[in-house]
Amino acid sequence: MIQQGVAIRSLVVGGAGFIGSHLVDRLVERGPVTVFDNMSVGKEAFIAAALVGSRAKLVVGDALDLPALTAAAKDHDVVFHLAANPEARWGLERTRLDLEQGTVATYNALEAARLGGVKRFVFASSGTVYGNVDTACGENDLGHLPISLYGASKFAGEAMLSAFAECFGLEGYICRFGNVVGPRGTHGAILDFCKKLVAHPEYLDVLGDGRQAKPYLHVSDCVAGLLFVLDRATGEKPAIYNLAPPDTTSVRRIAELCVAASPNKGARIEYGSGAQGWPGDVPRSLIKPDKLAALGFRVRHTSDAAVAMAVTEVAREVFGA
Repeated sequence: MIQQGVAIRSLVVGGAGFIGSHLVDRLVERGPVTVFDNMSVGKEAFIAAALVGSRAKLVVGDALDLPALTAAAKDHDVVFHLAANPEARWGLERTRLDLEQGTVATYNALEAARLGGVKRFVFASSGTVYGNVDTACGENDLGHLPISLYGASKFAGEAMLSAFAECFGLEGYICRFGNVVGPRGTHGAILDFCKKLVAHPEYLDVLGDGRQAKPYLHVSDCVAGLLFVLDRATGEKPAIYNLAPPDTTSVRRIAELCVAASPNKGARIEYGSGAQGWPGDVPRSLIKPDKLAALGFRVRHTSDAAVAMAVTEVAREVFGA
C-alpha cells in the first residue's frame, strides 16, 4: 500500500509501449518516473509529454541486460513490469521469444528490484494463465494450465514473483489483464483489422470463425486499476487481482466495427474456420473482477464500450481524421 500524498519514484519496464506509456502519463503526477524500454515496439513519441520538464527520463535498454536494469532500478520505490512479447502469435514462429521476453525478463526485473533495494513490484500478467476454460475464472481458479507460450511465460512470472515475495520480502502485486485496447496500441485484433483494411480495403479476413469472445479492457481502466492496486492492496504475499470487465465481446463484433470505421464501409468480412484464431488461442474466456470490486474498484467501461471506444481511437490513428 502506498501512503496517499507521498511522492513515489517509479521505474516502468516497458514504459514506452502501449500500456506502459499510458501508465507513465499518470505516474508523473505522483513523482519522478524512469522509463526502461528497448524500443522494439515502444515509441518515444508515446511518452513525449511525460519527458517534458524532466518529469520522466528514458533509459533505452534491454530487460535481458541485468546490470543495466539493476542500475536503472536503484533509488526507486516501485517497479512496474510491463515488458513482454507484445503479440502472442509471434511465439509460434520463434519459440524462445516468450521465454526470453517473458520469463527471463521478468526474473531480471525481479532481481534488479532486489539488488536495487526496491520494495514494491507490480507485474502485468494475463487472463491467459487460466488456460482454455470457458467459465468465469476467479483468482484461485487455476485448475487448467496455459495453452500458449505467452500464457506459460506469464504463469512462470507469477510463480517467480511469489517466490521473491516469500524469500526476500518483496511487496508484490499481480494484475491479470483482460485484452487491453485503446490508443497507441501496438498489437491486437483492432489494430490488425484496421491495418488489413488499409492493405486491401475491399475485404477483411478474420482468423477463426468470429465467435471467439473475450473481455476487453480499455487502457484507461487498466491504468486506473494498476494504480488502485498499488494504493489499496495490502496483506497478501503476493496480492493477485483480475483486472477486466465482467462481460465479453466477440471477434465478429470487432470486425464489424472496424469495417464501419474504415473508409470503405462496404468491405466484406471473410471468416476462417474453427474456434481458434491460431494454435494456443483461447476461443472464449471470462474473468471475474469480484475481488477488486470488493476493495472498491470497478472498471468504467464494459467490454463492448471499451471496444467501441478503442475502434474509434485506433481507426483515427490508422485511417486518419
